[in-house]
Amino acid sequence: MALIQEFEKSGNFLFKYRGQIPALFFILALPILFTTNKGLYWDWMVGSIATTRIVIVVVAILVSLLGFIIRCYTIGTTPHGTSGRNTDKQVAEQLNTKGIYSIVRHPLYVGNYLMWAGLLIFTMNPWCFIIISLLYWLYYERIMFAEEQFLTKRFGQTYIDWSMTVPPFIPAFRQFVPSDIPFSFKSVLRREYSSFFSMVFAYTLADYALLCVKLRCAFIMMPGFPLDWHACIQPSLYVLVAAFILMIVLRSLKHHTNILNPGENRD
Repeated sequence: MALIQEFEKSGNFLFKYRGQIPALFFILALPILFTTNKGLYWDWMVGSIATTRIVIVVVAILVSLLGFIIRCYTIGTTPHGTSGRNTDKQVAEQLNTKGIYSIVRHPLYVGNYLMWAGLLIFTMNPWCFIIISLLYWLYYERIMFAEEQFLTKRFGQTYIDWSMTVPPFIPAFRQFVPSDIPFSFKSVLRREYSSFFSMVFAYTLADYALLCVKLRCAFIMMPGFPLDWHACIQPSLYVLVAAFILMIVLRSLKHHTNILNPGENRD
């Protein structure tokens, strides 16, 4: 099999599981938190870098929210049949060339990376950030290749001409062309509640992983360290519960009512 066909085949396979594999990368990387930067976590625990930790948390959340906003804008301004959650096969009823697609070819993947990048910043672990970022690039590079092969076959020279002027991943803001489709908040609510919950769940998981590291450092460096079980109830847990309730409400509205139906020509 020629290399180009191999890339396309593997890209299509990874496309099918593009929602699960990045999460698996993160879960597999959690042990890194237990084996690196112990001194940093100790400094955090005793309060010597408490202010720095607050700044890091704020920056991390802002980066993830920026990624989520990019996803929401993309979903809210694109027509039915594009930028979806389809996994069985590639789908493109029409070619998006305006709105966010006028400045970057793969905005959803840009948003995904920023969501994950914020989470990795939150861990305060440069090894996690570097390793998962590299894995992310290798993983999504294959998916982007397969998608572009499909779009080239589907739209021919029209797609090639557009792709020659629009970068794949780093936006070219100066060439922005407004979308013909008005932003649909209902479409975002219908399609992005699971992304929001997944982001909050990942942050909560990382938060408790870091808590375990802090406790481990405490038991090693301070034998007999008194454990306050109330401190195990992290604020992220309350946010997770709220996000879960929101997800259940939006999912119920989506599947059992027409409240979130955005109207014609939209998903």
